[in-house]
Amino acid sequence: MFIPWIALALLLFIGGKMLIEGIRNQEETEEKSSVSANTLLIQGIATSIDALSVGFTIAGYGLAMAVASALLISIVTFLICVCGLLIGRRFGTKLSNKAAILGGVILIAIGIEIFVSGVF
Repeated sequence: MFIPWIALALLLFIGGKMLIEGIRNQEETEEKSSVSANTLLIQGIATSIDALSVGFTIAGYGLAMAVASALLISIVTFLICVCGLLIGRRFGTKLSNKAAILGGVILIAIGIEIFVSGVF
């Protein structure tokens, strides 16, 4: 009952923070060489919230369908991570500020989608 509200609040906060940091960093010319522990923690929380909402959906499936869903999600996640790694190696420093902006927008969109699908 409260999960859509919590997800919306957290993802709006995290996405908004990423969006603001991306816009601020875009104005600055200096580049950061590493990712901070706070950034990794925030991204981990956002990913966990998304996984929590998927977990609640899969909990209603039968065993075979749940295993098939978990395998499909695992394969797609792995492929997207590998693609992200390859793209990051090639374009990481050139697109680093734009990636933070895009990531913030995506998190806000996910929060709104979870809220709309959970409430309506």
